[in-house]
Amino acid sequence: MKETTEAVIGEKLERQRVFFASHQTKSVDYRLKQLGRLRKAVVQYQEKIENALQADLRKSPEEAFLTEISVVTGEIDHHIKNLKRWTRPRKVSTPLHLLPSSGRVIYEPLGVALIVAPWNYPFQLLFNPLAGAISAGCCTILKPSPDTPTVAAVMEELVTEHFPSDYITVIQGGKETNTLLLKHGFDMIFFTGSPRVGKVFMKAAAEHLTPVILELGGKSPCIVDERANLDIAARRIAWGKLINAGQTCIAPDYLLVHASVKDELLDKITQSIQSMYGEDMRKSRFYPRIVNEKAMERLSRLIPRENIHTGGEADIKERYMAPTILDKVHPDDPVMQEEIFGPILPVMTFEHIDQATDYINQQEKPLALYYFGKKKEAKAVLAKTTSGGGCINDTLMHVTNHNLPFGGVGNSGTGRYHGRDSFLAFSNRRAIVSTPTWMDLPVKYVPFRHFKLIKRFLK
Repeated sequence: MKETTEAVIGEKLERQRVFFASHQTKSVDYRLKQLGRLRKAVVQYQEKIENALQADLRKSPEEAFLTEISVVTGEIDHHIKNLKRWTRPRKVSTPLHLLPSSGRVIYEPLGVALIVAPWNYPFQLLFNPLAGAISAGCCTILKPSPDTPTVAAVMEELVTEHFPSDYITVIQGGKETNTLLLKHGFDMIFFTGSPRVGKVFMKAAAEHLTPVILELGGKSPCIVDERANLDIAARRIAWGKLINAGQTCIAPDYLLVHASVKDELLDKITQSIQSMYGEDMRKSRFYPRIVNEKAMERLSRLIPRENIHTGGEADIKERYMAPTILDKVHPDDPVMQEEIFGPILPVMTFEHIDQATDYINQQEKPLALYYFGKKKEAKAVLAKTTSGGGCINDTLMHVTNHNLPFGGVGNSGTGRYHGRDSFLAFSNRRAIVSTPTWMDLPVKYVPFRHFKLIKRFLK
């Protein structure tokens, strides 16, 4: 994909700054109108978006709708329904010593935002945060991934047709364009991608003291305890791992299974895969492809043939990789050293739950954590670990609740979005104290008369 020049970037950014300074985007009615326009555009472009996702990732229309399009339209609907309430100033209580003053929080847009999306959910992860930017009243520059060029072109067409470029615009390109973008000072940067590239964005943002939200990834563990419902666990793990062929930042990256149920669980996961996708996965129209040959080669290097329990087949030119379960994996194996981001599921065992939680706590903090077992044990696991989010007896589903904040912790990211948290992500929460003039207490002024009395009162 052709890179965008620094001159074009500078011109688009300046036009957005001028438009933001007109204060038009601060009107709640204006924001609601733009959210409605975005929803209408997504519905109008649904078929084009589905075809583009099929071309770049071979996603079925069903998966494209469920994991990308409906997520965005649902987010927009949630913002339209709640925006007036979110934007109301919030009164706060006032300490006795500040009376008769009053305090409130008002919400104002941060300004011109940059949203940089990855390739794995190229539509959802660009337009979902855009809903938050519109809701907060920001102007926005959108930067799609060059690794899904068909989707990127459709998104640019959609934005160009429905929005003025001084309000929302798309800038295309790869690494060079990102480097040029980061030379400029934005009012907010929202980045979704790997921890490695996230550090680059955070470092560049620090030069301008720009606030950032980094939605990253990492190795999200999935624990299956001895008292888990294995039939349910197997089906939900297989589903969560294989949506988008495992190219999901919150996919179960590896399994920690109680030794007593491991063999039965792995057989049931294999059966669940076959039940969903058929005996010949290659022919299933519901099984996506790996994004490119480079990613295929990386994934292929992570599969030790001696550890294969199920799968292992790969066709680099077709970008096809069969769901692959790796048994008897060791923590030092290459597959345990990096986020997999593909349909490979390494399995390790434990005899006592503390072995599982100790291992998780020795690693970087994950974006998600999944536990299959009983409620009491689940509570103990949550108390002994941390993650950005997670599920008990399920996978991925926490991302679908608009009322839950989504984001990472530590190496897996910083900041939250979805629903009201998206509105807050692009907003400045401004603290205001209002003080009447009919009373002006002299005790706060120099030379601080009655200081001993005031000191006792403030203790």
